Amino acid sequence: MVELTLPPNSRVQPGVTHPAPEGATRTKTFKIYRWSPDDGQNPRMDEYTIDLDKCGPMVLDAMIHIKNDIDSTLTFRRSCREGICGSCAANIDGTNTLSCLKPIDEIKGDVKIYPLPHMKVVKDLVPDLTLAYAQLASIKPWLQSQTPPPPDRERLQSPEERAKLDGLYECILCFCCSTSCPSYWWNTERYLGPAVLLQAYRWIVDSRDEMTGERLDNLEDPFRLYRCHTIMNCTRTCPKGLNPAKAIAEIKKMMVTRRV
Repeated sequence: MVELTLPPNSRVQPGVTHPAPEGATRTKTFKIYRWSPDDGQNPRMDEYTIDLDKCGPMVLDAMIHIKNDIDSTLTFRRSCREGICGSCAANIDGTNTLSCLKPIDEIKGDVKIYPLPHMKVVKDLVPDLTLAYAQLASIKPWLQSQTPPPPDRERLQSPEERAKLDGLYECILCFCCSTSCPSYWWNTERYLGPAVLLQAYRWIVDSRDEMTGERLDNLEDPFRLYRCHTIMNCTRTCPKGLNPAKAIAEIKKMMVTRRV
């Protein structure tokens, strides 16, 4: 299997080196991508050798330790620290994942951290998700129904209908899958990408939603859906163990079925 590494970039220069603290006996070096739009400098890789006894077991713990105790200028997103919000997604050790779920001791050698690949960078490890969220909004990721809701209860589903949402509703929109997809790299402006298409399928198969035809019409386009070439990077890298490639394949099958 091919690692989801970033393309080589000769403009990424060696940066500042922060040595291990005196007396540290258990250390690890983190090489972290740094870039700011404000200083006019090329991207660089700063090195931080930290005392592992001073932080928790996850990569995010180390990043927080670096920001709090070594270099307050380091910029990244984080929130829940529990693999629920998706904020701390990054390219770590060559694979897109959540830094809060990546154990430091799983990584051999130095820990290399980059922002999610093939996205514009706001600063350091913070990607610009403006387009990704606009694409998400385009599939209307909410329940649409022309039937008024029952006056005295929720809209009900059978256990079988509810089971169809398993493996879909758990998506946290970290965009690890989309940013690992070569088809998305090459057609970012037009291909919706695996994260958004998985969300689209989640509502297409929801028995309470009554806009299935309109949702499929919205995806009937040479680029929005059909740029998927089943490369499977999306499924391999999903930190929640989901299968966006299968969701995309199911949408394609529904497209064929409705034409018959």
